[in-house]
Amino acid sequence: SSLTLAVLSSKVTGIGMDDLNSGVDFASASGLEKAEAAELQRMLAVEQQKAQFQAQETKVHNFTDVCWDKCVDRPGSKLDSRTETCLVNCVERFIDTTLAITSRFSQ
Repeated sequence: SSLTLAVLSSKVTGIGMDDLNSGVDFASASGLEKAEAAELQRMLAVEQQKAQFQAQETKVHNFTDVCWDKCVDRPGSKLDSRTETCLVNCVERFIDTTLAITSRFSQ
């Protein structure tokens, strides 16, 4: 997706891929109009949101794997009460830990 964004940026701005890789400031590039710069910023924001979503998705998969391995002895058609309680507690601990870490880093 970063490569796609770079290619789109290159097409929108007329800046080559070598320029993109060298950290050119898009806003000061010659011939770049305000509308093009705004669209580029919007595209960059969308790509950043996608990256954040993918990071969150990875976290969910990781804690799902951890909680599954910890709580599910043998898969069946239904969860017994012990397994269900274990899964709920595991997920709640994950959420609490994530919130505590996030809170700590925001201070």
